[in-house]
Amino acid sequence: MTKEITDLKTFRAETRAWLDANCPASMREEVVGPDDFYWGGRNATFSSEDQKVWFERMHAKRWVVPYWPTEYGGGGHSPAENKIILEEMTRLGCRKPLFSFGISMLGPALLKFGTEEQKVKYLNEIVDGKIWWVQGYSEPGAGSDLANVQTKAEDGGDHYIVNGQKIWTSYGDKGDMIFSLVRTNQDVPKHHGISFLLIDIGKDKGVTTRPIKLISGKSPFAETFFDNAKVPKSNLVGEEGQGWTIAKYLLTHERQMIGGIGELNTPTALSEVALENVGTTNGILSDSVLRSEVAKFEMNEAIFEMTIERTIDEAKAGNNSGALSSFFKFYGTELNKQRYELMLAMNGSEGLAWEGEASKDGELAKLFLRTKGNSIEGGTSEIQLNIIAKRILGL
Repeated sequence: MTKEITDLKTFRAETRAWLDANCPASMREEVVGPDDFYWGGRNATFSSEDQKVWFERMHAKRWVVPYWPTEYGGGGHSPAENKIILEEMTRLGCRKPLFSFGISMLGPALLKFGTEEQKVKYLNEIVDGKIWWVQGYSEPGAGSDLANVQTKAEDGGDHYIVNGQKIWTSYGDKGDMIFSLVRTNQDVPKHHGISFLLIDIGKDKGVTTRPIKLISGKSPFAETFFDNAKVPKSNLVGEEGQGWTIAKYLLTHERQMIGGIGELNTPTALSEVALENVGTTNGILSDSVLRSEVAKFEMNEAIFEMTIERTIDEAKAGNNSGALSSFFKFYGTELNKQRYELMLAMNGSEGLAWEGEASKDGELAKLFLRTKGNSIEGGTSEIQLNIIAKRILGL
């Protein structure tokens, strides 16, 4: 046994022991929805004392983002060590101490394209939970055709003057800052005239938001309007005109995040949910059709997880393709939709209840409806299939 393997076994044992001793029991309970997460932000509040304790302990341990360099607030851990931390958190059912688009999307883009000053400032603020970041990509006329963005950023000397509109801004009405695609040059092909700006959307900043209500009855999305918003040029990430390159890089991380969203909301195995809701005969599900569908789902889920593991190993060897994020996004969202369709089947007519204490105000039905949006956000499933066909299969 090599020293590296021995060291990782020791690290795993120590990680497991620390998490077991420090993660509060309530922070191991099943996550129902976004409200169960701590999002941070300028006006952040903790939903419970346990949530506060959990964040503070993980922050002190530098495990909010274990794999980021220590100078940017991370733990400086290797990919293998980070994998162990995630596996042990999953084993215990530990919730993420902080859920942030700054971690899953903006952070990777800043690490690759940001200046040293931007990395030190913004990455540390992300880890500290000081800023609630939101994403400003889609517009009424630029969804799947993202390169068609029309929000303008005009030169104002030492700052930009931004005017335009974004739509489907997740938590735009709650966020503090938005990483946004803006058009800085009208006289070049559309892909080359886009830049990537970090914009403050606080009070009196020339930015307003308006919630969008969804079929689920909840409103995680908003429209965002820029009216002569002044943005310092120091908030430009990369160079002018490099926005499309940065956007594509960031989208690979967004799609991977969306592809795994089912695991965020329902860490309990589907077979366990079935056993709780459906009658059994000799210890197995009485409904043979449902039993077959659940088994099929869990096999596909396991295969998907193994495929992700394999691509991580391939990436370490330098053989990864950014287009694989389209596969993860497409298949992960299909799995999530299948999960909730099966959960509805397990609950029968009671699963369709829209209100009332017994159904937790229609929690399951609303989560089922919400999964339909997974096929659209982050790039429609049709777009992902085109990318898979062209860039992975070479068709």
